[in-house]
Amino acid sequence: MTRDYAVKLVRERLKNNNLFKHCLAAEACLKELSEKLGEDTEKWGLTGLLHDIDYEETQTQPLKHGIVGAELLQKMGIDDEIVHAIRVHAGHDTPISKLDWALFAADPLTGLIVASALMHPDKKLSSLDRDFIQRRFREKRFAAGANREQILSCSNLGLELGEFIEICLGGMQKVADQLGL
Repeated sequence: MTRDYAVKLVRERLKNNNLFKHCLAAEACLKELSEKLGEDTEKWGLTGLLHDIDYEETQTQPLKHGIVGAELLQKMGIDDEIVHAIRVHAGHDTPISKLDWALFAADPLTGLIVASALMHPDKKLSSLDRDFIQRRFREKRFAAGANREQILSCSNLGLELGEFIEICLGGMQKVADQLGL
């Protein structure tokens, strides 16, 4: 699947623009991680872009989130590793690959980074740095929906929290215009 087709597909299935931007943020983070870890950038980027493709469809049935999307993508012939990572991020399978761990840890981190940008006076990703986000990470009530334990699972990629934040922030800064930040 090409990126252009994936964007079209996600756009068709997600009407909420902020949710679409979240998928772009996850794509940027995973692409940056793949470069750092020497992995397949196209595959990792598609995984981030497609990971919440069923979110609106399963909104009233959250236990189906990740399952419906994985089944849809599997029927379309998407790589099994991408499908598995999408199931893992929603808690339906155990992480076994670097891609699984990357999506699992990056998904909530993108939310923490966006929340950090929105509380900053200029609301720009370019104004953020690793230390600023790490201070927000330690504030448990800040972006409380961003699961800290899940973010800390970046250690399964051989990355410490600060480095993980820096990599994802860097990826998101590259697409800041698309994210409106």
